[in-house]
Amino acid sequence: STQSTWDVSPAGAAVAAVPLSQEELQVCMVEDLAPLTPIATAYARARGADRMSSFGDFVALSDECDVKCAQILAREVSDGIIAPSFSEEALALLAAKKGGKYCVLQMDPTFRPDRMEHRQVFGLHLEQPRNCPEIGDNMFANVVSQTKELPASARLDLLVGTITLAYTQSNSVCYSHRGQVVGLGAGQQSRIHCTRLAGDKADNWRLRHHPYVLGMQWKKGVKRATKSNAIDLYVSGELEHASATERREWEDAFDKLPIFLSAEERKVFLAQSCIALCSDAFFPFADNIHRAKRSGVGYIMAPGGSQQDQQIITTADEYKMVVCHTTTRLFHH
Repeated sequence: STQSTWDVSPAGAAVAAVPLSQEELQVCMVEDLAPLTPIATAYARARGADRMSSFGDFVALSDECDVKCAQILAREVSDGIIAPSFSEEALALLAAKKGGKYCVLQMDPTFRPDRMEHRQVFGLHLEQPRNCPEIGDNMFANVVSQTKELPASARLDLLVGTITLAYTQSNSVCYSHRGQVVGLGAGQQSRIHCTRLAGDKADNWRLRHHPYVLGMQWKKGVKRATKSNAIDLYVSGELEHASATERREWEDAFDKLPIFLSAEERKVFLAQSCIALCSDAFFPFADNIHRAKRSGVGYIMAPGGSQQDQQIITTADEYKMVVCHTTTRLFHH
């Protein structure tokens, strides 16, 4: 598994359980490096979850960094990496990155931090148990919706989303699909704003797979970051509000301008997904479920305990969603 992180919240996270499809290789900008190794697959997915937020990331790998993973990293804007080990070829590539100033750290896989953590804030000393929840198949014990079936793919996505939330600034909501994060809403004051933010990111991720995007014809020499920015403007709909100057700069990246997506085309394409949604605390109102449905959510995992639990379950039942209630809240600050 791998995380692409910035500040206190991951920009993306993924496991290597699902190989990248040809479309996903293109979306993650790694089609020229295929076939990928498992750890390279995980990093490509994590980085590709949100290329805008991954810009200048610090990478954490759970397994050895091999040369294929290092080849991806070598051409991306990244500040550093930590991994249990590095192959000789991978280390040579990373040592040359940023003129030799790229931060490469080797972790001790056997290290276990103290159970209690301590902080000092303006002279006030705080102590609390470290954030280390047990996340596993026990989380699926309480399926409260009428629809009960949870395929292995959905279980994987719900676990990836929940583990990600354990290390994401609260309040937070995570959309996941095919073993990776596809939308993360972190550090918001209200749950619905988390759900909307993460849902918008999930929509953008899905729309990056649209044939109009995959068929974009770029001018020779356009940089990867410029492509990412141009695609984000396109799929997010922000281009509709662009000034004449911004629009001209956007158009300058293409040999041939792409076809624009209509509102109906966006709606039809997004409805094809069946995405998982996790929350670090209970959903207080059903508006979260309505918003999740628009992003193609079919599976939900969240702690119970809201006074509106029954209304939320009833709403999910109307959409034929599967809802798992857990007893674990994942606040992280």
